[in-house]
Amino acid sequence: DVLEHVPFRYDDFVTGSLTEAIHEDKVKFTGQVQSEPLVRYYGKGKNRLTFRLLVEERYSVTVTMFNRAFYKDQLQLGAEVTVSGKWDLHRMTISATELQFGAIEGELTPVYSLRGDMRMKTFRRVVDLAFKETEALAERIPDSIRKTYRLQDRMTMLKSLHFPTNRQELTAARRSYVYEECLYFQLKLQALRLGRRKGQGIALPLHETDIANFIKSLPFPLTGAQQRVTKEILDDIGRGERMNRLLQGDVGSGKTVIAAIALFATVRAGRQGALMVPTEILAEQHAASLAPLLEPLGIRVGLLTSSVKGKARAHLLEALVTGEIDVLVGTHALIQDTVQFKALHLVITDEQHRFGVEQRKRLRAKAEQADVLYMTATPIP
Repeated sequence: DVLEHVPFRYDDFVTGSLTEAIHEDKVKFTGQVQSEPLVRYYGKGKNRLTFRLLVEERYSVTVTMFNRAFYKDQLQLGAEVTVSGKWDLHRMTISATELQFGAIEGELTPVYSLRGDMRMKTFRRVVDLAFKETEALAERIPDSIRKTYRLQDRMTMLKSLHFPTNRQELTAARRSYVYEECLYFQLKLQALRLGRRKGQGIALPLHETDIANFIKSLPFPLTGAQQRVTKEILDDIGRGERMNRLLQGDVGSGKTVIAAIALFATVRAGRQGALMVPTEILAEQHAASLAPLLEPLGIRVGLLTSSVKGKARAHLLEALVTGEIDVLVGTHALIQDTVQFKALHLVITDEQHRFGVEQRKRLRAKAEQADVLYMTATPIP
């Protein structure tokens, strides 16, 4: 667990000559303690530690650290220490965030996400100990893939992530680490996809002649894109795998007519369809668009919104259960527990980004092994 807890960023400190350091640079310098540490207390439980540090045997700089009073007894005159922090060129001062005893090599300091009382320096020692106690790590990626993409072995990769000596070494390790993360993410998605599809769908019989005649009866011919998308959707409905498809098209590009064809094919196969939209006005518009296309062919279209109340609502819900209504268009009202279908199969959601995941899930749950079609003019990744 310790080895897998990699840094979330690195402090990149300038380690050249003090004369080359730019004002407000992050710097890391080694020197000898030149003065007795002085601690000043202020506020509630706050303190400031200052001492002089002789750098490169000729430059005397002031080191300031906040809330590090415990270093006062540890800093002896002449002791060699390495400090890291922000350089103030005008005052010849380092506002130090790190202090380590002895000379320290390396320009990249790992920064970890820690909780509780764990200190950064303590955790770095824990990581160092973990590496000393670990002889080898089991590889997760097959050798063939590692060779093809020139990926590092796990031990080399993790050591470079925790203790990089330079930026090039860190970049190479991070490349291997990112590849592994992306590979596992893709594998999980593939597993989820297989789990959803395998043996969970219902293949509806497609009455191709009736569908072709319905398309011919439309008041306008389908565009090439509409024909291609319609074929893909109908193929999904006729397969034994559950459809989970997003239909994206600009406003006015003709998504509704594709939904009408899918609903016709579903009803012709003896099942019901539902179309959920976010507003009452849109529900009324869809119902008004679908009814002239479907009702002359004996397919009954119902409209359910919060405005439908009393006897009209009770009659509508009863007709839905008995199968008198083939296609139900509505708002969030469709996901209420009182709304039950006789044989719902195709679930269509328009402007899907306006609904929450749970809302879409509740409508899908009203059907046994539903085919799902989302429609939107605003695709949200």
